[in-house]
Amino acid sequence: MKMIEELEVEFGRQITREFSSAMLYRQLAVDLELRDLPGMAAWMRSRSTEEIGHADRLIEHLTHRGNHPIIGDVTVPSIKADTVAEIFEIALDAEREISEAIRNLYRLAQEHNDIDSRPIIDWFVAEQIEEESSVSEIVGRLELVGDDGSGLLRIDSELASGGV
Repeated sequence: MKMIEELEVEFGRQITREFSSAMLYRQLAVDLELRDLPGMAAWMRSRSTEEIGHADRLIEHLTHRGNHPIIGDVTVPSIKADTVAEIFEIALDAEREISEAIRNLYRLAQEHNDIDSRPIIDWFVAEQIEEESSVSEIVGRLELVGDDGSGLLRIDSELASGGV
């Protein structure tokens, strides 16, 4: 069943947000590479790939329903971070923004009684809880170690091996 135009447009905005988030994670990966933290950079790159997968999942939902997803202008904000913790705080803020956008998408689908959108939106709600928790845990660890080189290298190693 084709969704109404207002919901289709909002799904399109979410697709654009996911691609923008992917590019933000790529930029954060670059900043971490330049700090000689390859494990953290790899973790950010994997999040970037995951965000592209999220966009693809939304695109598939729309096309399966006979809608035409439109990808808007993908933007990446300028990043200014003095510490590794600040880099991850940028990621956490971005995840919180995505979470709120998903909740708004949920509300809009509910307002229009679009039952067919519920499974994918429910999946994204659960995914965002996981995403925020993961990044929040890393931020917490980075705040504990501060500028301690051995602590940063330990976290870098954990993230390289798929931890957190």
